[in-house]
Amino acid sequence: MDLVEWIRQPWAWYVAGPMISLVMFLLLYFGKEFGVSGNLRTLCSIAGAGKVNDFFRFDWKGQLWNLTFVLGGLIGGFIAKEYLSDSSVVGISDATVAQLKSMGIENPGSSYLPESIFSWEALATPKYALMLVVGGVLVGFGTRYAGGCTSGHAISGLSNMQIPSLIAVIGFFIGGLIMTHLILPHLLTL
Repeated sequence: MDLVEWIRQPWAWYVAGPMISLVMFLLLYFGKEFGVSGNLRTLCSIAGAGKVNDFFRFDWKGQLWNLTFVLGGLIGGFIAKEYLSDSSVVGISDATVAQLKSMGIENPGSSYLPESIFSWEALATPKYALMLVVGGVLVGFGTRYAGGCTSGHAISGLSNMQIPSLIAVIGFFIGGLIMTHLILPHLLTL
């Protein structure tokens, strides 16, 4: 196996886990807290939202490192997708394929994201546009209500052994399971 082929393989937990731990150690060492949702507040503050609402009145310049971190994540994701992935189909079980087909998803497993849901054409339909808007509002409200997002609580908060983060992560998992198994199947078959 050559180097490029080796890089394109999924990284094992014993590689990715210590890398996440190293990043968390460095953040803790430098007194920083990681979280992606706080960047929306920073971007709104940069755009001048502090003139309208006190929530956006803070020293956003101290958060530029987090914007850089997210930009690096976006660039890294693009590089991984375009240059480091092996374009193979997603390996899912026959039972999952059958269940997804019964919900109206065409060719499940043939691509990473089903085109019948994740495409510009699907977004142009009222059903998926409404799902996107309502989902975005719920995620935005939930993030603000929980005091952070999944990355902030699950990675940073749990690393700092914060009980509120543990409660939030348990809530995220329960909500994800309810959505996946009880609500989404009904939404997709409407």
